[in-house]
Amino acid sequence: MANGFGSFYVGSSGLKNSQNALNTTANNMANVNTTGYVRQQVRFSDKHYITRNNPTAGTNIQQSGLGVSVSDVAHVRDIFLDKSYRQENGRKGFYSTLYSTTSYVEDIMQEMNGAEFKESISELWQAFQEYGKDPTNSTNQNLIIQKSELFLTRCNTVYSDLQKYQSNINLQIKDQVDRINEIGDKIYALNLEIQKTESGGVETAMTARDARDSLIDELAGYAKIEAEEDSTGYVRIKLEGQQFVQDNKCNHIGLTEEKGTGFYTPYWPHITTQESYMPVFSDVALPSALAERVGCTQTTNIATSLNNDIGSLKALLVSRGSEYGTYDFMSEENYSKVEDNVVMETQAEISYLARNIMMAMNDIFCPNTTYTAADGTTYTVLDTAKCSVGADGSLPPHELFAREGYDRYTQMEIDGKQFYVYNDETKANNSSWYKLGNVSVNPKLAAQVTLMPSYKQNGAANYGLADQITKAWSAENLYINPKDTSKCNFEGYYDKIISHLGTNGSIYKASSDTMTSTAAAIDNQRNQIMGVSSDEELTNMIKYQSAYNASSRFITVISQMTELIVQLI
Repeated sequence: MANGFGSFYVGSSGLKNSQNALNTTANNMANVNTTGYVRQQVRFSDKHYITRNNPTAGTNIQQSGLGVSVSDVAHVRDIFLDKSYRQENGRKGFYSTLYSTTSYVEDIMQEMNGAEFKESISELWQAFQEYGKDPTNSTNQNLIIQKSELFLTRCNTVYSDLQKYQSNINLQIKDQVDRINEIGDKIYALNLEIQKTESGGVETAMTARDARDSLIDELAGYAKIEAEEDSTGYVRIKLEGQQFVQDNKCNHIGLTEEKGTGFYTPYWPHITTQESYMPVFSDVALPSALAERVGCTQTTNIATSLNNDIGSLKALLVSRGSEYGTYDFMSEENYSKVEDNVVMETQAEISYLARNIMMAMNDIFCPNTTYTAADGTTYTVLDTAKCSVGADGSLPPHELFAREGYDRYTQMEIDGKQFYVYNDETKANNSSWYKLGNVSVNPKLAAQVTLMPSYKQNGAANYGLADQITKAWSAENLYINPKDTSKCNFEGYYDKIISHLGTNGSIYKASSDTMTSTAAAIDNQRNQIMGVSSDEELTNMIKYQSAYNASSRFITVISQMTELIVQLI
């Protein structure tokens, strides 16, 4: 009788554990499309068994027990696939962001929807050609003024749009840093929740683990991370080589805001001191003012071989650049500051092109020479022997592109002679530079076009200006950057800007597509392990339902048998 009643426990365990397995399967089915959900698997084990007789090996062991139990509900993941996916997801974020910013810059240049900027250069050249045919014709002179204003307006518009885009990227940087800090806080809180739930060694914090793993996956898209879980279920995370989620807190990323540009630089407040500034990214150039202030001269140095081309946040910093790009960044000594910074480099290229056109035309209308005074001082002065004059015949002639609030010449007496000394550009005075934002078409010429230097000093029309303008415009003496090996003229320089953008865009797109495919392939492998298959779960549901029915029938048989025995007694 005792053995018969004990059989009820066997059937009962079958009912109970089949029901638990059905509940787990139903939970899997309910979350088949839930992002970040990890499949749960029921694992069974024997309950306590008593060995009554253990004869020779050829005979079955005589045992009795209490049936089956659920030993574990497994939370199935592959840590190696997780690590691979997170690294490739970070690379995908890096190159996808670079491709996105490059494409947007191409749109700003309007090469995708038209060719307005290039047309402004071509139309300016056509205006100079017409002017060369009859430089004293007021219609031709007026055309020069109009097309010069259009060219400058277009340059300033493109430059301003690029600045606005930098500001937009800057806000994205702040948003991503805020999100990273938020993720860190959530991971820290989930760590504590998981430890609390699993401390008894009975329950696995499935939902909390799913949420934490999903957050770590997202975090890996922003920056390079390393995640390690200890035996208590606590995950510690390093971000760009520094402790981010620690045992007792999450170390937030701070932001340094630059005056003037408002550009943000991520840094680690918890390890930054007055003596040592610790930026989050040691391989991305800092703004010049910040670098000088903190004594840090790091440059941008990113490559796949260095395993640091990871994270959309870094890509945003690289794309935005450390400051506004100006023409002086195109020099060999400064080019490394803008290289690969797509927005900043394009700004520098546009600024460089505009400056060279302005300087070339001004040097034709107002040529300079040098004069060494008796005391040995060398001056840059107006070449009065070669310069043209306006209809009024006065000196000095008016330059076409004028610095706002800054005259081209100052009249001085040197060695008893009158000279028009060139007011050179100086680092101490920003308004002295011929650069976008400082320069406009000479307002005196705009008000009276006949003042344009079109006459020889004897009053005759200076038709020689046409040859000078043609030579200056067609001269191939520009490199797009210090690495360029072929010189070009003004229009060719613009073509190279667009070609350079297109080449970079193609490279970034190819890399983005490759990384996207790689990340997707690894994610597919992960999903084969941790993902929910509705077909497989339906199969399991039928299996566990059949087991439940079998246990139910088993109990019915034992019950009927027991009833019969009792009646016979």
